[in-house]
Amino acid sequence: MALEVAVKAAVGAPHLLGDCPFSQRVLLTLEEKKIPYNRHLINLSDKPAWFLQVNPGGKVPIVKFDEKWVPDSDVIVGILEEKYPQPSLTTTPPEFTSVGSNIFSAFSTFLKSKDSSDGSEQALLTELKALEEHLKAHGPYVAGEKISAVDLSLAPKLYHLDVALDYFKKWTVPADLTNVLNYKKLLFSRESFEKTKAEKKYIIAGWEPKVNP
Repeated sequence: MALEVAVKAAVGAPHLLGDCPFSQRVLLTLEEKKIPYNRHLINLSDKPAWFLQVNPGGKVPIVKFDEKWVPDSDVIVGILEEKYPQPSLTTTPPEFTSVGSNIFSAFSTFLKSKDSSDGSEQALLTELKALEEHLKAHGPYVAGEKISAVDLSLAPKLYHLDVALDYFKKWTVPADLTNVLNYKKLLFSRESFEKTKAEKKYIIAGWEPKVNP
């Protein structure tokens, strides 16, 4: 039986998949585990009544398990792993689970920054260099040869970083971070990623009001 999944619709195009990295993380997990699902696209500026009824918090993603709608991508991914243990996505050693966990907030701070001397670019580079060193020692994925939940969490965030920084700041990941560049290529070329990514223009539309409020 297919799972019911509600995720963000694109800004200005409610029939297309939107730019929420947490929604994509859940869709990636479903795709990698080959779990059948029905996708409901939620226009966050005009939320349907049924959605608010089952999910008063109004946030995406949510997934229906045993007649109960569950929010929060961390919780959802944990339940998916429990209910559908094969293929396992939690082969990550515990000490690797936080690899890259600060990249998204560092990227977001740098993206919104209007002051080139505030250290936000350097903070992002520090996080990316830490990921580079980890991948050099343990790659090509965070936990070695096989993709894991950590990678599926990082992939959408790195995609946002690529698209938004290129568009708003003409900034790209430095060429000397070869392991990070290879990692992104591996993630973005997966069939699961191709099927679940938002179009670049909708990533940009999602960030526009945050970058230029």
